[in-house]
Amino acid sequence: MEAGKLFTNKQLIRLIIPLVIEQGLTVLVGMCDGVMVSSVGEAAISGVSLVDMINNVVLTLFAALATGGAVVTSQFLGARQLDSARKSVGQLVLMAGSFGLAAMALCLILGKGMMGLFFGRIEDAVMDAGVLYFRITALSFPFIALYNAGAAMFRSVGNSRISMKVSVLMNIINVGGNALCIYGLKMGVAGVAVPTLVSRMVAAGCILYLAGRPGQELQMNFRDVFRIRSRMMGQILHIGIPSAFENSLFQLGRVVVVSMIALFPTYQTSANAVANNIDSLGVLIGQAMSLAMVTVVGQCIGAGDTNQAVKYIKKLVLWCYIAQGTSNLLILVFLPQLVGLYGSLSVEARELAMLLIRIHLTCAIFLWPASFVLPNALRSANDVRFTMLVSIGSMALFRVFTSWILCVQLGLGAVGVWIAMVADWVCRVSFFVGRMLSGKWKTKYIPV
Repeated sequence: MEAGKLFTNKQLIRLIIPLVIEQGLTVLVGMCDGVMVSSVGEAAISGVSLVDMINNVVLTLFAALATGGAVVTSQFLGARQLDSARKSVGQLVLMAGSFGLAAMALCLILGKGMMGLFFGRIEDAVMDAGVLYFRITALSFPFIALYNAGAAMFRSVGNSRISMKVSVLMNIINVGGNALCIYGLKMGVAGVAVPTLVSRMVAAGCILYLAGRPGQELQMNFRDVFRIRSRMMGQILHIGIPSAFENSLFQLGRVVVVSMIALFPTYQTSANAVANNIDSLGVLIGQAMSLAMVTVVGQCIGAGDTNQAVKYIKKLVLWCYIAQGTSNLLILVFLPQLVGLYGSLSVEARELAMLLIRIHLTCAIFLWPASFVLPNALRSANDVRFTMLVSIGSMALFRVFTSWILCVQLGLGAVGVWIAMVADWVCRVSFFVGRMLSGKWKTKYIPV
């Protein structure tokens, strides 16, 4: 390591590349799910996409909790408090398992009612497909929550290769299971849901086993998992609750606007689902950078070195703009071929999906990193209240209200939602860049 530096460029690259691969696998598997279920029909892909909007709210809660744990653990590591870092991992696993079980029970009991509440009068075939998919995937919630907790532990020490390897295994099981259950066993929508459940069970078991192995820089002690440490839980929740509240409301806002799109013919919902899948390819590098930002800035802040934190923030954001901008341009070039993978789409759905993707990717080149990577730097410095207020306010004003004006009142449908989304990004960039330049975020950290 270079003198005085917490991370060399080589260490940053070793952290980021596995995260990019992991995020890429997640996105590609999501696309494979969409392509495979599209062979069952537009009702199936619409039902699955609608449920995934609700599932994403739940998964966002787990991700926010994992982020809180990763920030606290990274800060302990930066402060060279290894024993406290181990204990924080145990508390994160305990909370993740508990929240996962609670979310599973809630969704199993209220699943159909939630579908009706969020999406209203949708076609019976879409509702039936969605309810079946919802019930099966809800069973996987405790396992994906535990996987996120274990992955957060490894990322905190800069070892993202472990979570990548487990993710590879999880996604192989998922894709292989989808092919078998959909094409071989003709299970329809259940053929997408069952492999998701099985793959998450395997992933949770693997990541927790690896986390508990002796001889690591940071080993999870299973005794700590069953010992409540209220102060440490409070530290994790101090980061996790605002992030969870912010991100879950963001996902709920997406559900609301999709319910607006559902008022239009089914092809608009299908086009929106396909656009979301392919758009995920365009931001996967940014998602990886966001995770890396937590580790890097968290350790800098824990070490009390805000000057290094600033340097790494600038470096990671710049890398994100270059790499993600390049990937977005490539996707735009090959867009007809990518959309063509969804063979059962109607002509109207295919044309609309391509328009939505072009809007998203073109604007994301300029706005996405500052909108979503930069705020993770603020969160890693405990500046969570500001990011929460900005995100919720921007979501309510642009994602929901402006979408309602453009989509419903002016009749623009999904296109109106995408325009409102870009306006949301502009708002976020203005506030987050201003906050970073002001330096106020440096005063939010209380030494652990």
